[in-house]
Amino acid sequence: NKLTNLEPKLVWSYFEEICQVPRPSKKEEKIIKFLVDFAKKHNLKHDVDKAGNVLISKPATKGYEDLETVVLQSHMDMVCEANKDKKHNFDKDPIEPVIDGEWVKANGTTLGADDGIGMAAQMAVLTDENIEHGPIECLFTVDEETGLTGAFALESNFFKANYLINLDSEDEGELFIGCAGGIDTVATMNYKKKGLKKNHTPYTFNVTGLNGGHSGDEIHKGLGNSVKIATRFFLGAQNKFKARLASFDGGNLRNAIPRESSLVFTVDEKYVKDLEKYFAKFEAEVKNELKTTEPKLNVALVKDQKPTFLVDKKTQRKLINALQGVRHGVFEMSRDIEGLVETSTNLASVKMKENNIIEIVTSQRSSVDSAINDAKESIASVFRLAGANVRHTDGYPGWQPNTDSDILKITKTSYKKLFKQEPIVRAIHAGLECGLFLEKYPHLDMISYGPTIKGAHSPDERINIETTQKFWDLLLDTLTKIPKKKQQQIHVKTSQHLLRSFIIPLEYACRIFPQP
Repeated sequence: NKLTNLEPKLVWSYFEEICQVPRPSKKEEKIIKFLVDFAKKHNLKHDVDKAGNVLISKPATKGYEDLETVVLQSHMDMVCEANKDKKHNFDKDPIEPVIDGEWVKANGTTLGADDGIGMAAQMAVLTDENIEHGPIECLFTVDEETGLTGAFALESNFFKANYLINLDSEDEGELFIGCAGGIDTVATMNYKKKGLKKNHTPYTFNVTGLNGGHSGDEIHKGLGNSVKIATRFFLGAQNKFKARLASFDGGNLRNAIPRESSLVFTVDEKYVKDLEKYFAKFEAEVKNELKTTEPKLNVALVKDQKPTFLVDKKTQRKLINALQGVRHGVFEMSRDIEGLVETSTNLASVKMKENNIIEIVTSQRSSVDSAINDAKESIASVFRLAGANVRHTDGYPGWQPNTDSDILKITKTSYKKLFKQEPIVRAIHAGLECGLFLEKYPHLDMISYGPTIKGAHSPDERINIETTQKFWDLLLDTLTKIPKKKQQQIHVKTSQHLLRSFIIPLEYACRIFPQP
């Protein structure tokens, strides 16, 4: 089960080391220290900015000094999700990687291959003495998963490169040259605590077993949303049996489709038998609807201990109606690129907060800026109708595709040479940091690729072993083909011009003074 037995050995060795270092979003202190210690150990130039972004540089290998500098980029934080039956402290405990056939996954938690494998590839490039490349900069950003904080805070003079390879994509054989922008819409409701009703029986309704996944890259796959399922069940219980809500806890992360939800409620004893019949019918229906995409879906209704309070009836109805009415999933498919989601929304989480506040987090994405605004207002309107307070985050920009990109041409040529087939070139319906980099470095020529990762942002996350080797081979070949520095190109052109200036007069001289 040791990852060091896998190829490419150096990449997997570093990935295994990374798995030992806790690195939740916004808590990257340990992984920052790990990277700085790594740079010091190998006598590599390094820098850390105010946000915590780390830059490590390596000189060109012999014979490649005249190539342009390229920056390899990954993010150092990871999504922290665990199965309900898995006890894991992401602030302290290491990730436990497991080899499972053709895949590497974790034991009951997210693996962190997003984007730990990108980090491992950078570290391998920085230390491998047997590879060839021009000047290298490796940028490791903080807090990509929960706010793109590192990319937002990046200063315009932190690195020097004109070419950037983002190592944060999850589909081998696909080269990404554009991504969606996004924004979060957050609604809050204040509720009053009410006492328990006499002769009421308490229940907990649980949704588990869903795949979850990335709220951008997998939003079109028809995956179940645990918040939506729990809401739908309770709406019926409320309308048929006058059920009273005590708590609602669903989902966790803004950029993950929620996998698990739990709500506690009570019903009058006279409705108990009818409620349980209703649940049996509901269970059969929802499992049938999702049998193709969610074969492991589990819903459970269990009698529980009495809660300490109930949510007031008025707020309960507003909350449940809003959650039932708000959209989740694809808004629009692209009219220009076949198969690309243009605009979507994710109903991410419902949480009971301190001071009698219920918070609902949603996220909207689109490759069209105006469509993001329309989507966020559509979502906000539903919650405003329910009397909620609504706010939007600052959002982040998309990355407009450039099909005439030099780095794209280079990478396509390398891919075809190595694997004897054309790669797919497309944009991705997910937020990459590239859009923010362009705001600070408008001259950047960028591309994004990576090995195949499935189930990102969930405990089902797994990385394909074979495609990791292909990812590494492509990266190494691409690095040897980075264009020469512009000064060198100008120098060559100038020399050619001077040579032509000399040769032309010589030809005329031969005509004027012919040999006897």
